[in-house]
Amino acid sequence: MENESIIRFGIFVGVFAILALLEILSPRRILTTAKPRRWFINLVILILNPLIVRLVFSILPVGMAILSSEQHWGLLNSIDFPDELKILAGVILLDLVIYLQHVLFHAVPALWRLHMVHHADLDFDLTTGLRFHPIEILLSMGIKVLTVSALGTPPMAVLIFEVVLNATSMFNHSNIRILVKIDRILRLFIVTPDMHRVHHSVIINETNSNYGFSLPWWDRLFGTYKDQPDKGHTGMTIGLSQFRDEQGLSLPKLLLLPFTGDPGRVPINRR
Repeated sequence: MENESIIRFGIFVGVFAILALLEILSPRRILTTAKPRRWFINLVILILNPLIVRLVFSILPVGMAILSSEQHWGLLNSIDFPDELKILAGVILLDLVIYLQHVLFHAVPALWRLHMVHHADLDFDLTTGLRFHPIEILLSMGIKVLTVSALGTPPMAVLIFEVVLNATSMFNHSNIRILVKIDRILRLFIVTPDMHRVHHSVIINETNSNYGFSLPWWDRLFGTYKDQPDKGHTGMTIGLSQFRDEQGLSLPKLLLLPFTGDPGRVPINRR
């Protein structure tokens, strides 16, 4: 699809800049660690991940969607629906797959070790939503490519989904204050920071909740929704209980964390 990279990068930069400004003007919580150090680590990981993906994958989700459309692969390519309905269904189904994938990365011990890098962040802001171990990103990309092929997701649906996922991942991890009455309405349609922050609590049964990234419906449908953290948003502790030393979470140690770090208790179905 022409200009895919330009569209995605432009929207990413715009959303990042707006959220970064809002975090300064109206923060939800006082950060507990040095922001420049955290941002350096998280942004280096952000830059590293797409470079590794490009080295490993010869075709990415939008490219696979184009190929599937040309070859008439997948479920949606075999159904005679209007294009607009296929695009809407494709975006919703991809979001469901990302929710299930997120649950899987909490349920399987080996996958949890990779996902710990995301949860080990001692603070919660928009860069947390960009911090994933490179191997997790590769596995996630493989799942997306296979899903797009199996579903026959239209290229436009994949592009919309990718743009929305990147934007909402930054938004729902952002440290911005949203009025409670507005948050109550927003979380009917999109995962809000106050909703997703619960998922980053050190308390296991709170970590075992609110897995959604974009659409908030799956948590309610599958019984993983928790409205608020027990200690409140300003009183809760972010991160993992076994990783509380800021100096022990340097970039090299984070990259080695899945292989050397204490996994603690795999959060799902634990108390």
